Amino acid sequence: MGNNEILDLLEKNSPNIEVDDSTRIALYRKQLLCRYTLKRAHDLFLQNLVKGTIHLGTGQEAIASGFGEAMNTDDYTFCTYRGHSHTLVRGAPVSGVLGELMGRDCGLMSGKGGSMHLTSVEHHVMGSYAIIGAHLTIAAGAAWSSQYKGTGQVSVCFFGDGTTNIGAFHEAVNLAAIWDLPVVFVCENNLYMEYTPIEDVIPVKHPAADRASAYGLEPIVVDGNDADAVYDVALSALERARAGDGPSLIEAITYRHGGHSRADPGKYRPDEELQAWLRRDPIPRYRQRLTEAGIAESVIDEIEADVQAQVDQATEEAKASPEAAKDIVFKDLWADGGWAWRN
Repeated sequence: MGNNEILDLLEKNSPNIEVDDSTRIALYRKQLLCRYTLKRAHDLFLQNLVKGTIHLGTGQEAIASGFGEAMNTDDYTFCTYRGHSHTLVRGAPVSGVLGELMGRDCGLMSGKGGSMHLTSVEHHVMGSYAIIGAHLTIAAGAAWSSQYKGTGQVSVCFFGDGTTNIGAFHEAVNLAAIWDLPVVFVCENNLYMEYTPIEDVIPVKHPAADRASAYGLEPIVVDGNDADAVYDVALSALERARAGDGPSLIEAITYRHGGHSRADPGKYRPDEELQAWLRRDPIPRYRQRLTEAGIAESVIDEIEADVQAQVDQATEEAKASPEAAKDIVFKDLWADGGWAWRN
């Protein structure tokens, strides 16, 4: 499906979601927190304060924010190496995220995990996974534990469009459907598998939604650049899972503003396509929605200033934190927390 066809589809099927002002403000605040933190991560990378590479989800903030607002505090999040926003919206501190990227002691994992492995069990963020598709089966396992214990917790698993061609995707969705597991699978379809257009390697228009029926699931497609639409779909899927009615498979169509990683300039994308999607940037789009809902410009400006100040303060805290201690290399390698080989 071509870019123009996708955009036309999203425009024609854009629902008029009723969301109260307090929820809208919370959604906007979450999106801003993600955007400002991602921008700061990019700036720190250019200052050589972030080592290695990073995979930023700039442009995709509405998906994480919509689900983050809809989820219960004790629900589980599983995400990919592009998991910064998903971690932030669950309440993980900005200083912990930036500190982890910078290899500082204040990082969520004391600087050991880095950008691709953000984890905060305290906030029920159960890991960012660098192996494509690996976390889908783990999310299904966590959902099975919730079902077995009767806790009412739902696992929400985010992954890219390319993951739908991985065996673990089909295994996880199949098992979840058979056992009616309380898990929501969310495909963040940003149209590209690293450097390759997803449409070049699949026989259907929608890599996730068009495969849902094979597992007895409803095909769900949502505008991933519309936080209200994502929030609405998330509420329904979470309610279904909590009621014992099984999993959902959601395809959220979105677009990353940059390349696959900081090492990728993204020149393989047509400029016309990029510009069309930049015009659908979820942040200014949502700001306009707030003003149309009657929320004063001064209130919106204050929110933006407050979030920016939060990110600025967190940045200084992360910079002031000492570099990760070398001995953490030897921690948490075995179940007992140590590293010594055991026979």
